[in-house]
Amino acid sequence: MSNVTVIGTQWGDEGKGKIVDWLASRADIVVRFQGGHNAGHTLVVGDQVYKLSLLPSGLVRGKIGVIGNGVVVDPKALMTEIDRVTAQGLVVTPETLWIAENAPLILPVHGALDRAREAARGEHKIGTTGRGIGPAYEDKVARRAIRICDLAEPETLDWKLDELLLHHNTLLAGLGAETFTKEQLKDFLTEITPRLLPFSCQVWDRLDEARRAGRRILFEGAQAVMLDVDHGTYPYVTSSNTVAAVAASGSGVSPSSVGFVLGIAKAYTTRVGEGPFPTELHDQTGRTLGERGHEFGTVTGRPRRCGWFDAVLIRRAVRVGGVSGIALTKLDVLDGLDEISICVGYELDGQKTETFPSAPGAQSRVKPVYETMPGWKETTAGARSWAELPAQAIKYVRRIEELIEAPVTLLSTSPERDDTILMRDPFED
Repeated sequence: MSNVTVIGTQWGDEGKGKIVDWLASRADIVVRFQGGHNAGHTLVVGDQVYKLSLLPSGLVRGKIGVIGNGVVVDPKALMTEIDRVTAQGLVVTPETLWIAENAPLILPVHGALDRAREAARGEHKIGTTGRGIGPAYEDKVARRAIRICDLAEPETLDWKLDELLLHHNTLLAGLGAETFTKEQLKDFLTEITPRLLPFSCQVWDRLDEARRAGRRILFEGAQAVMLDVDHGTYPYVTSSNTVAAVAASGSGVSPSSVGFVLGIAKAYTTRVGEGPFPTELHDQTGRTLGERGHEFGTVTGRPRRCGWFDAVLIRRAVRVGGVSGIALTKLDVLDGLDEISICVGYELDGQKTETFPSAPGAQSRVKPVYETMPGWKETTAGARSWAELPAQAIKYVRRIEELIEAPVTLLSTSPERDDTILMRDPFED
């Protein structure tokens, strides 16, 4: 019996929500280990649609949800989300939701700085959501973050807020933005403390007890490998590491606890926001993929950029992410296309390459080298076994496996939870 870690292998929005929800029925505990409230999962359960940003998806299935120390927590956003899902019938209490006491908080000053800096970048903007995630991670690394455990020691908050505001107000003033007073932040913290503190606990200790008891743990990543602050399309990335190795440090468990690493990939590629995207399609095919796939950000509502499957990027994600197997989603979106292309390499400044460069200038200059396959006219939507798939669709999946050097272990053929083909149960690995 194994634990499972789920990560995205593209730029996020790969359909992790459905896969995590499907896996959560086999797990006892579901853990969020990095990111903030800028990434979302959409879960469809019967006639209910749940849109989650901070809450672990397992809560929808009655499992224990955990927000680890690697997550930066916007307490207002969290409480709004809890109130929304509670109104939909979910039970969220300190018994069902554990939040690491050493998780950093996102404060109003973080969002203000995020938005002011993005505005100042002009045409060089990164495409952040303006929710304060980046500045909150900066404070964590700079050792001036306000963490949840600090709320239990109001006598220490005074000097911590002085240090934090000395930094942020200097930047805000320099950007011509409104600054904050200590009283504003104190009022904010005073308001949220009674609701937030009861969920706070030593997550690392509880997870160790669960591991020793043989309970199944599902680690749920946010964003994706190509948004990793080290391995992604820097600087157009998120502010945390998104690879599977962070499941350990971001929740306080041993590296051996990560278990089977399941990478999620769409049968094509999408991206929200700015940054390089070698296989992006600006034609009718790109628009068709977006329309059929309902490609709009769960959190931002922004339309996603769409393009062909990029095997080069996913092969890199497999290698740096330690991916054991792939869950391929939205195969049905490709139904009816006459031809389907897969990026098998790049051309950079007249030279062939099979790797993606790190420098942003070079990333913007790479041109995809495609391999084209016939499409299929039959439908794959709703298929729940290999026997129901068109022969050409199976050939497409098999070619992807060869190119990315990893097996497809799960195949999703619609947003419905049960429209899933299982080749290998990650929990039984």
